Amino acid sequence: MQSKIICIVMVLAVSISVSYAEDRVTGHWEGHIEIPGQPLAVKVDLTVDGTDWSGSTIDIPAQGANGLPLSDIHIEENDTGGSVKFSILGVPGNPTFDGQLQDGVISGKFSQGGVTFDFRLSREVVAGPARPQEPKPPFPYQIEEVTFQNGSGTLAGTLTVPPGDGPFPVVLLISGSGLQDRDETVFGHKPFWVLANHLSRAGIAVLRVDDPGMGKSTPHPEPPTTADFATDVEAGVAFLKQESRIGSVGLIGHSEGGAIAAIVASREDDVDFVVLMAGPGVPGAELLLKQNERIFDAMGMAGERKQTLLALLDRLFTALTSDMPEDEMRQQVDEIARKQFEINGVPPAQQDEALIQMGVEQALNPWMRYFLAFDPRPALEAIRVPVLALNGELDVQVDAAQNLTAIAEALEKGGNPNVTVHRLPEHNHLFQRAKTGLVNEYAAIEETISPEVLDLIRDWVLSVTQ
Repeated sequence: MQSKIICIVMVLAVSISVSYAEDRVTGHWEGHIEIPGQPLAVKVDLTVDGTDWSGSTIDIPAQGANGLPLSDIHIEENDTGGSVKFSILGVPGNPTFDGQLQDGVISGKFSQGGVTFDFRLSREVVAGPARPQEPKPPFPYQIEEVTFQNGSGTLAGTLTVPPGDGPFPVVLLISGSGLQDRDETVFGHKPFWVLANHLSRAGIAVLRVDDPGMGKSTPHPEPPTTADFATDVEAGVAFLKQESRIGSVGLIGHSEGGAIAAIVASREDDVDFVVLMAGPGVPGAELLLKQNERIFDAMGMAGERKQTLLALLDRLFTALTSDMPEDEMRQQVDEIARKQFEINGVPPAQQDEALIQMGVEQALNPWMRYFLAFDPRPALEAIRVPVLALNGELDVQVDAAQNLTAIAEALEKGGNPNVTVHRLPEHNHLFQRAKTGLVNEYAAIEETISPEVLDLIRDWVLSVTQ
């Protein structure tokens, strides 16, 4: 009997909330989570069908998140307007918006994993940054949808080919870490589409491909590593060599794609040139440790906290690249994750267990463990074809001094006679002209790739293929 009474009370509460919400709260809202120095734009749609709010969603454009479902939606009328509370379903840390509706604005506190920021939503549309470089028709080249096989997997992409019979030089674009679509879409930018358009207008064919499990490409049967992605690229090279319109074949790899390009070029006779865009030149553990140091410095973090976090990361990477038993490794990674939260101001009692376990699983996944241990220098030493290596001096993800120096030394050690290296002032990891190089700038910058970089790559490819 008591359970029936509780159900009745809940139904009455929902009925009151919905009648109010239909007039004041349902519909589209836009605004920001006020993270210091990097406000995060969000778009919220609160929709109700009777008493069901399950169709409500949130978009976070800067993180490439669209249509994330909302849950635990509670709306109550009060003297000033109303209280509005909702969470993002299934995201570790239970990200929650808890605010008040007043004068057409919902404002309050956003919290996740023990960290809290202000937020503000209104009916006004928040204009996103323009993307002036995104290609628009008409196009002076052919655009063809293609597929090819790598074992049992199908890879799908777009081949842009200049007019005429050819043969034309061609580049195969290789994306960075994390699964990307064929345009390498990130933060509202489409870098590979912009690059392909620029090159194909200059007489260079371009193949850009959905990563396995993205777009129209099928996933790998097992969680893939950098080595698995290299076999996808080799399948792409074999596909291109069958094309009568194609002459010399080159690889352009961005970030981890640079490591993949080096692996393939070191063992594939059909690769004629290579462009490394912010490619690794040192083992992954060294690269990621320097990456975090650069990010801490750009954020203004210093002193004991910075050094303690770097020491923890070094301990983490040492564990992940060791041959210790799996249960011992998991225990160490778990301890390190909890210590990192504590150093960042989240005491043990407030730490979100789901968020910790998500971090542990990410650290232990096959890709991370392979990447941390992988040293690109032996592959670089084996490359005999022309190489162009580029990096931005503001790149906080792949440090230019660390990696370009190592790349140049490895290519020289291997006796490669045709190497061109460029360090680009005021350029970040995406090769945008930037101010700090931090990731939070990527979405706000209208430029997708700087014209200087586009021209530099175009002119170099033409110089080694004509």
